Amino acid sequence: MPRFTFNAIEPATGRETRGVLEAASVEAVTASLKARGLAPLAVMPERTGPVLRPARRRSWPGFGRVLNFKELAVFTRQLGTLVRAGMPLLRSLEVLARQERNPRFRAVIEGLAENIRGGGTLSDGLQQHPRLFDRLYLNMVKAGEAGGVLEVVLERLAGFLEKSVRVRGRIKAAMTYPLIIVLVAGGIVAALMVFVVPKFESIFAGTLKGQPLPALTQAVIGVSNFLTQHVLLAVGLVAAMWFAVQLIARTAAGTRLLHGLQLKLPVLGDLYLKTAIARFTRTLGTLLASGVPILEALRITQDTGGNARVSAAIGTVHDRVKSGDGVAGPLRATAIFPDMVPSMIEVGEETGALPDMLTRIADGYDEEVDNAVDALTSLIEPLMIVVMAVMVGTIVIALFLPIVRIIQTLG
Repeated sequence: MPRFTFNAIEPATGRETRGVLEAASVEAVTASLKARGLAPLAVMPERTGPVLRPARRRSWPGFGRVLNFKELAVFTRQLGTLVRAGMPLLRSLEVLARQERNPRFRAVIEGLAENIRGGGTLSDGLQQHPRLFDRLYLNMVKAGEAGGVLEVVLERLAGFLEKSVRVRGRIKAAMTYPLIIVLVAGGIVAALMVFVVPKFESIFAGTLKGQPLPALTQAVIGVSNFLTQHVLLAVGLVAAMWFAVQLIARTAAGTRLLHGLQLKLPVLGDLYLKTAIARFTRTLGTLLASGVPILEALRITQDTGGNARVSAAIGTVHDRVKSGDGVAGPLRATAIFPDMVPSMIEVGEETGALPDMLTRIADGYDEEVDNAVDALTSLIEPLMIVVMAVMVGTIVIALFLPIVRIIQTLG
């Protein structure tokens, strides 16, 4: 049976406990620790990396973010576990600060603890770090404090963050292989154009004695000459285009334009829209389930929409709801969301189960995104290989045609 090392804490005393257990899975170890009255902080198989707690990323002092999205999810999950186990919030933060390896985030946790020690609330401390804890995080914690269910809200928030991490990781992993293929193909083509083609050009010039080269060969040599003679110009053009896009994206009008084009892209546009819908419905559902008022929830969701056009549509819904309308009607009027979304929301409003219905919509669209990513990956991989073969093959054929003419001349 597998062996697992664990790190847990006794809620009553705050004493940390470490040890080894034999169990069928991580879940079994967690259940065993809870049955013994312990709050598990980390569980990992022996001789492998951590399962519940990921390894910290090292960075030079003063550089990089305080922590990444995944680490924030882990912190939230651990804090919720300790508070649910009955440990006071202040002691829970002190425990998490002691075991935190990231010095910058440890200072943040210690600041939260110091704020509570001085009579403040957790949300008061979170407000001091707006770049780390966004409005979604802050308002959910405020709602949990107001309703006396902070541990429930923290665990719900941890689940929301963990789900977001999984979706982001899946999309990133799916796009890694095609990106590698593009980089390799680009490197091979650039090497051929810069180092190989010029040598063949000199051979052809000395052998064919001024005879015209095939059109394909002339085109390839022309591109090669441009790259070798104007490499700085080529790099500068690419850099200028990239900076131009970045500058456009910094303006409100430019962001709306780029995000509108993003949704109109073939294949990818539908994927972007489904991702935005899943984020919108999950965020709104999580906020409403935590007790955040509908208008505040819509305002927060608008800020975290991820797409300017979707955020503008949510803003329109917010204004209509403020005037006394429901959510479904204004959402349908935006003509951005598929009709199924406002229809399901309408059912949720009629039955009084809007948060649950929003979560179901998000789960459905997350599954559609997963399926779309799988299909896109299976399509892109062979397509990239074909494109790479065509590019390299074109260069080889362009160099081979004059050689055939030379052989015919010599014959």
